[in-house]
Amino acid sequence: MEPVAYNDLREFIEEAKKVSDYREIEGADWDREIGALVEATGELVAQPPMLLFDKIKGYPAGFRILSLAYASYKRVAVALGLPTDKSKLEVLRLATAKIKSARPVPTKEVQTAPVMENVMTGDDIDLLKFPVPRYHEKDGGRYLGTGDNLINADPDSGFVNMGTYRMQVHDRNTLGLWMSPGQHGRLICMKYWEKGKSCPVVGVFGGHPVAFMAAHSKFPWGLSELEMTGGLLGRPFEIIRGPVTGLPIPASAEIVIEGEVPPPTVESRPEGPFGEWPGYYSGGSIGTKEPQPVIKIKAIYHRNNPIIEDEAPLWPGATKLDLNLGSGVLWDQLENAGISDVVGAYCHTSYMCVIAIKQRYAGHAKQAGMAALSCSASARNGRYVVVVDDDIDPTNMKEVLWAMMTRVDPKTNIEIIDQCWSTPLDPRMPREKRDSGDHTNSRAIFYAVRPFEWKDKFPVVSRSSRELREQTVRKYQEKVGFPKL
Repeated sequence: MEPVAYNDLREFIEEAKKVSDYREIEGADWDREIGALVEATGELVAQPPMLLFDKIKGYPAGFRILSLAYASYKRVAVALGLPTDKSKLEVLRLATAKIKSARPVPTKEVQTAPVMENVMTGDDIDLLKFPVPRYHEKDGGRYLGTGDNLINADPDSGFVNMGTYRMQVHDRNTLGLWMSPGQHGRLICMKYWEKGKSCPVVGVFGGHPVAFMAAHSKFPWGLSELEMTGGLLGRPFEIIRGPVTGLPIPASAEIVIEGEVPPPTVESRPEGPFGEWPGYYSGGSIGTKEPQPVIKIKAIYHRNNPIIEDEAPLWPGATKLDLNLGSGVLWDQLENAGISDVVGAYCHTSYMCVIAIKQRYAGHAKQAGMAALSCSASARNGRYVVVVDDDIDPTNMKEVLWAMMTRVDPKTNIEIIDQCWSTPLDPRMPREKRDSGDHTNSRAIFYAVRPFEWKDKFPVVSRSSRELREQTVRKYQEKVGFPKL
């Protein structure tokens, strides 16, 4: 496939404007108003427009916030360097092929970088120089770290990890850090903490879209997201060496901090509350007296007219990400696990993954459902796995619900699996389990497929074929106002 053409978040914004709707909004308030507007747009508008906020209340022009960057699958296609004239499922197929063929590419170190246009150290450090939002109405503070990357390195192997974790601004030079148990970034920090040392980190805010997507995908331990970013870009990802930590810093980032995470026994603070992806306030210090780790900032770097990327979670009824790159990772992992004839995989939220297969043998559906519970891309945080036939588009929730309503016998086609990997952010986790560290839950697998033993005798569907529907929609697109396929 062709390499990704654009070089940074700014160029992505300009390319995205060419293929999808966008709005430039001036004068909005960082305190809850921006968050409420983003939520309403993601909830009420089909294929929500990209929002770019400027002249934010109390801040000068040029200090901007980007929201809903990936709320349209066409913008996700732009981000990945894929064609934008395809259907959502076809874009997912192309994204999966790109992920499957991508190989790690070593980063390229450069000597100068746009992110170093402005440097703050010592008493000049001030996180609130930027219009950091309070996103949700009852959030306990302002969060710089939503559309972020946290970079740290394993002290034993040198493996460089890049993950996405929420970060609260406590004061001018301190960020709160929430990392769920089992996350690679936390495991690396713990290696330092166990030796009584602080863990060096780099925080990136407003990075390259491909780097952000790689950072919150579930790649195996030892596979660096920085190098996978290069593989997905089709060229080495350019970095500079952090003057303070020696860690790699993405050269094209908007805002970067260097700092360290002390052992929580040395310094930690209450964190949150913060509205999380389940649509509830959970995690952090809610309901417990346990404080959370912090990042002590040693330096801040930023470009002129910097852009904060807003990826604060919305409740699942509002669209923030219209094409989940993790779905492509899951599809690839299922095939690598030996599941034959997987024709699609899609995670609608962290709670529901849908696997579409062309049934070839008795037990095929169960094999696929069980495998989805074990693949790293879907093993954590889930609630439901739905296995459907190949005539169901796994990206289309209407079709998925139809299959669940008409092809599932509740007595025989729903299987419950207990003690699966979960997270303290799960609002349904009993308090005693959360407090004891038993962060597990149960999963339900819905086998929403025609029974293999008599699938050829199953009633024939009355819908038009996919080919006829697409042909008809294209013919009458302008007259009826169909969305473009």
